Amino acid sequence: MLELNKDNFKKEVLESSVPVLVDFFATWCGPCKMMLPIVEELAAAGQNFKVAKINVDEANDLAQKYEVMSIPTFIVFKNGKETERVMGTQAKEKLLEMLK
Repeated sequence: MLELNKDNFKKEVLESSVPVLVDFFATWCGPCKMMLPIVEELAAAGQNFKVAKINVDEANDLAQKYEVMSIPTFIVFKNGKETERVMGTQAKEKLLEMLK
């Protein structure tokens, strides 16, 4: 799974030719740990989309820029723009629906 930081965010997300689901998480976050198998499953299945993660403790600048106030937060970017956002634990189907 793609790990994002300020150095690769623009190239991997904003300049991506396919939709990107970005998971803002932290290693100490219980709900984030619950979502990990679903996020990994989506990443493995991604054919016409990408799945990436941002550790908010390591990339606080990106979390602030996108006004992430609670984790996990999932943001879908299409053509370099945020198109959808959900917070908290989510069903795999909901996340897939956001990528369409």
